Amino acid sequence: MPLYEYVCQDCHNACELLVRGSERPLCPNCQSQRLEKLLSVTAAPVTGSASLPVCGTSGAPRPAGGCGAPWCGTGGCGGM
Repeated sequence: MPLYEYVCQDCHNACELLVRGSERPLCPNCQSQRLEKLLSVTAAPVTGSASLPVCGTSGAPRPAGGCGAPWCGTGGCGGM
């Protein structure tokens, strides 16, 4: 069953929703049906003991272009 990322056009809430068949997803915040499907970042398997960069980790350098978290967008880690 596919898991999709959406942003509500009414309240601007970002969420991930499990959508089955022909279901019409609702915003969990305001119950609006005006959801825009976002492009998701694909996950890649990680091997070894190195950890992935995480937004907001203390002392760790932030990678150029952001950490890949949905709230960071393409402009890099913001506000964390």
